[in-house]
Amino acid sequence: MAAEAAPIGHGKLQWRILLGFVLGLAAGLAAYTLTPGAAWIENVVTYVTGPIGQVFLRLLFMLVIPLLFSALVIGVAEMGEIRALKKIGLRTLVYTIIVSSISVALALLLVNVLRPGDGVDPVAARELLAQGGQGAASIVAASSETQPGIAQLIAIVPSNIIAAMADNDILAVMFFALVFGIGMLLVQTRRTASLKDGIEGLFEIAMRLIGIVIQLAPIAIFCFMFNLSAQFGWDLLFKLAAYVAVVVLALGLQMFGVFSAILKFVARKSPVAFFRETREASIMAFSTASSNATLPTALRIADTELKLPPRVARFVLTIGATANQNGTAMFEGVTVLFLAQFFGVDLNLGDQLFVMLVAILAGIGTAGVPGGSLPVVALILASVGVPPEGIGLILGVDRFLDMCRTALNVVGDLVAAQVISTLSEKDVVPA
Repeated sequence: MAAEAAPIGHGKLQWRILLGFVLGLAAGLAAYTLTPGAAWIENVVTYVTGPIGQVFLRLLFMLVIPLLFSALVIGVAEMGEIRALKKIGLRTLVYTIIVSSISVALALLLVNVLRPGDGVDPVAARELLAQGGQGAASIVAASSETQPGIAQLIAIVPSNIIAAMADNDILAVMFFALVFGIGMLLVQTRRTASLKDGIEGLFEIAMRLIGIVIQLAPIAIFCFMFNLSAQFGWDLLFKLAAYVAVVVLALGLQMFGVFSAILKFVARKSPVAFFRETREASIMAFSTASSNATLPTALRIADTELKLPPRVARFVLTIGATANQNGTAMFEGVTVLFLAQFFGVDLNLGDQLFVMLVAILAGIGTAGVPGGSLPVVALILASVGVPPEGIGLILGVDRFLDMCRTALNVVGDLVAAQVISTLSEKDVVPA
């Protein structure tokens, strides 16, 4: 994923995931073509591939709350230099929220206009939707109890954080984590430093366990793809191609449209010159699919090519590697709406605002490991009533999309460094 280097063996895992995707797709298409509607297909889905996929999802759901809580708390708490940099830190925080909001809104707009997930067999979609609802019953039940209007807004503030975690109330947990992280910024003592170490330990454990669970992904993806392709047939391939095209289009518009406008009108920098000067970082990010692996290159380019103040660039780029993930936020927004369209789930404006808000917050708290956004996407899907096993569709093409969105993440960090440097010319204190 975009925020840190891939662990040893990640390349082999990606090949195994691709193999599971291809074999599951081929087996499902063969069953759909040669023995459509056969009883044995339903038996295999009910007693073999379905349960295996559900166990994989349950393992992810089991880890998602400690993962998101610890990642978001640490992501906010590590902005400790805000107190020292004052205006620079505040500008960075405001800029991150605004640009992340623009990116997710753009992604949701494209999916609503182009609707790449429309057109599948509604009967088959309803059948698979019923399966997904049973598989994630507790999470879907919790989301179905949400109240409309102002009551839903008030519910974001939890009255009991333990109950919110038990109910998988993702927005309430994220709100508490955000407030808790701000509290750690305001109270910096020996005891809070120890507490921060403990939360970092929780984060590291969750990361390790996620890494173990992800090793099961090739088997789970085979099962997901068999189930999906056996029911949807060849429509699946066309919809998958449309999904990839929309994700790449959204990332491209953010990169060359939104970022160019920000550079020209806010940073007073030529977009052509900027992209030429930062091309090495773009290529490095695309090839490694890792923001952390690209961070040394980005820091060097900010110093030698963009000629930015070292203290500002170091702060913005380091924070941005985890907290300014525009590409990841866009990917999550597109994925959720695409799968909702695919399964025939109508998401109203309130649902889409929920998806947008979680995607923005997850840009700060999403785990920086292969599959780190997977629990977030799965939980959002279940929270809005979409079968979470639909993530099997996404993982087969995720490597390429990961490379694309990481390039956007890294370039977005450099754009942020350029903008904050321009806005903070009078406030920069020599390092």
